[in-house]
Amino acid sequence: MSITAAANTASRMMQESADAGEFLQLGMMYSTGNSVPADMIAAHKWFNIAAMRGNSEAARLRREIAGEMSDAEIAAAQREARVWFTHH
Repeated sequence: MSITAAANTASRMMQESADAGEFLQLGMMYSTGNSVPADMIAAHKWFNIAAMRGNSEAARLRREIAGEMSDAEIAAAQREARVWFTHH
């Protein structure tokens, strides 16, 4: 998936009722740099959203990558997730 396709997927998910698995998939893309630049803040955000929607695998992966992130990066990811939930 290209960066444009990833952005389109995220945009569609913002407009529709996406399931936790789709948010998990976005987190995986950003955590591995698969078709998008690796971005741990974005990955943590999407894993967080998936976890909040009940995906236990996303919660595990969120904890895993948090171990590789600074406190400031984790705080930024949490802010981005809160902003996302505020608007959706």
